Amino acid sequence: MASRTTPRSRWQRPLLLAFLCLFTAVLIWTWWAEEHPREERQLRVIVHDRLHDWFPQAMSPDDDGWHGLEPRIGDGSTGRPRIVLVHGLDEPGSIWHDLFPVLDAAGFEVWEFRYPNDQGIDRSAQYLAEHWPDLPADRPAILIGHSMGGLVVREFVSRWRHPVGTTSRVAGAPVRGAILVGTPNHGSDWARLRIWLELRDQWIEEGDRRFSLFAALRDGTGEAKIDLRPGSDYLTALNATAWPEVVPIRLIGGVLLESPPWMSNSVTAIAKELPAADLKDRFASWWSDIGEGLGDGVVSLTSLDLPEAPPPILVPASHRGLLMRFLPNAPQPPAIAPILSILDEWSERRETSVQPAPSANRQGDPRETDRPNGEEEQ
Repeated sequence: MASRTTPRSRWQRPLLLAFLCLFTAVLIWTWWAEEHPREERQLRVIVHDRLHDWFPQAMSPDDDGWHGLEPRIGDGSTGRPRIVLVHGLDEPGSIWHDLFPVLDAAGFEVWEFRYPNDQGIDRSAQYLAEHWPDLPADRPAILIGHSMGGLVVREFVSRWRHPVGTTSRVAGAPVRGAILVGTPNHGSDWARLRIWLELRDQWIEEGDRRFSLFAALRDGTGEAKIDLRPGSDYLTALNATAWPEVVPIRLIGGVLLESPPWMSNSVTAIAKELPAADLKDRFASWWSDIGEGLGDGVVSLTSLDLPEAPPPILVPASHRGLLMRFLPNAPQPPAIAPILSILDEWSERRETSVQPAPSANRQGDPRETDRPNGEEEQ
């Protein structure tokens, strides 16, 4: 008796075959991309450029009501430096919500820069340079970058507004200082999980962001996640670029792990009973190594460090918890107080015009002071 093929079995086999083909293609692409990051980045840039050529209006970030450099709070009547906030990778727009009212109460005029954050970091800095003339030039500006936004700030300051040894490539307000919060100056392996951040970015929407089928492509084709890998060509080049001495820079980072009192007390008690007198020191070193490697859960403490900046200010917080509450009644995010302290310090300085440093050679230890050359505190 001949067996009969049911309608269900007819489509199951082709569907399974299609799934296996797709899974195999993803594995091959992932392997190739991991082994050839430079070529992958070039391919992504080509795709992004072609989409701009084919769909110029749909791909233009200036026409979507979301991207650009816009004022958010304050009217600048206090005369303090303007604040420009620069978000990180695949940020849905909520990272500054707890900082806005604090800056407003302190009398700062605040602008926010939103950019296509999946594109190359160099292009994001260029986009900031294109919009920098939108910011009034009557007072200096202080840039605050979170996560990858800190790299955009570094790129913009060191290669566009105040490049060392050459003239500025963009006119407008001088930069009084830069604060980098949770910035992976030496990369982060979490950038490989960019696809999940992209989903958060596109589905957790702010009220003034217009949905579009081109929204994800307009943000870029993933070049940023290649730039963020430890040891990437981009980070190697950026970290070799001289930072202008006339622009002070501060770092703030988060630490998830702190040795709990009960554990420290237990180790101390055990150490008293054992001949190994250095047990407590070994434990402290081991626990410190874990904390440094984990950092804020996304950026390790080693990745925070920069030779041109003082040692990072470390606070107990996760990567996003540095700047935002996860519960309405939670305490103020721990990075806000040091940010305000730094802003107050820089705001008290005498207003001076900022000129590019004459040479790329640095003199002295950059950790000894964050005061620009020729500037004195009032």
